[in-house]
This record gives sequence, structure tokens and C-alpha cells, in this order.
Amino acid sequence: MRTAVIIVGGFALLALCVAVSRRFGGGGATGAGIAIFIAAWLVIAAVNMWMGVARAGYTFREELPIFLLIFLVPAAAALFVRWRLS
Repeated sequence: MRTAVIIVGGFALLALCVAVSRRFGGGGATGAGIAIFIAAWLVIAAVNMWMGVARAGYTFREELPIFLLIFLVPAAAALFVRWRLS
């Protein structure tokens, strides 16, 4: 359940980044907003993985698939949005 909530949070952050980049940068700035989103989302997903390893007691190998899922689903959606809006 926690993984799904984090992924939904990723979609919300993606929507926010696209909206802000379109509002303040025009239609062509969507790529910059998506680049910012992917960089920020990588950091957020890595921090989530670190918390799972350091605090929850999971091993790196146990957390890696969750990290990939949490990062790649919203990142793939971001690339799809960039492709559709460009």
C-alpha cells in the first residue's frame, strides 16, 4: 500500500512540474519541467530506498525492485507526457 501511495505522489509531482513549467515557461518549457521532475523523483525514490534499508531493516537486494518500481513508473509516465506534448 505504501508503494502505491508513493507512486501516486510521483504522479502528483509530475503534474505539478508540468503545470508550473507550462504556466511560467510557455508550452515549449514542458521538457524542462519534466527534466526537473525526473531529477527530483530520482532523489526522492533513492531517499525512500535508503529509509527502507537503514530504518526498516530491509536489505539492498530486497529494496531494489521496490526502488525501480517507484522510480520507473512515474518516470516512464513523464517521458510519455513529454513525447505527447512535444
